[in-house]
Amino acid sequence: MRLTLRVWRQAGPDAPGRMTAYEVSDVSPDMSFLEVLDALNEDLVLRGEEPVAFDHDCREGICGACGMVIDGQAHGPERTTACQLHMRHFADGDTIDVEPWRAAAFPVVKDLMVDRSALDRIIGAGGYITAPTGSAPEAHAVPVPKDDAERSFENAACIGCGACVAACPNGSAMLFTAAKVAHLNSLPQGEPESDRRVLSMVGTMDAEGFGGCTNTGACATACPKGVPLPSIAAMNRGFLRAARRR
Repeated sequence: MRLTLRVWRQAGPDAPGRMTAYEVSDVSPDMSFLEVLDALNEDLVLRGEEPVAFDHDCREGICGACGMVIDGQAHGPERTTACQLHMRHFADGDTIDVEPWRAAAFPVVKDLMVDRSALDRIIGAGGYITAPTGSAPEAHAVPVPKDDAERSFENAACIGCGACVAACPNGSAMLFTAAKVAHLNSLPQGEPESDRRVLSMVGTMDAEGFGGCTNTGACATACPKGVPLPSIAAMNRGFLRAARRR
């Protein structure tokens, strides 16, 4: 396959950016999208040009570092991470636009790399349990209802890639924050701090400059791990209860 990649190039946070077209040949349908970017960078280095900067780590769809907008969609046309998107989903001769996450809370660092530390600060605001638990308990010492356990697990699947923010027309982080709140607040171990956790995490999310949620559902559609949209409603209910108690 022979493709044209139109890639966003930006030297730094304060530098102007632009889309730059590159021709990439000998692309196998079995290559991942990141492998195509690797091949492009090899050619650029051989030509003495600056390679395209992009985030990546595990390349197994686990870490979420590979976030980028491909043809206007977070992570591309398939519901997966960019590192697991294979070129069989494109046709020979296609022109593909590649851009960084677009959100006020995700400033561009360079090219396709953005600063997603705002998500870390939301987690730090309440995404942990401080209640002393002593030594490790027996496996079933604390009974957890099946529905609560499943709710916690499906929200714990969030990898913090930021696709929900990039897909949202408002740049909202509600789905991410709701997932981090729910995977702890759904369990008995998280109950003692549930009010403080939801108030603190939502407050930090607002302070970081993310947009408001208008329930378009684009976040859940783009989420590569399938975090459910109703988690947002559950977080809103928890927030209102905690605010009334306070």
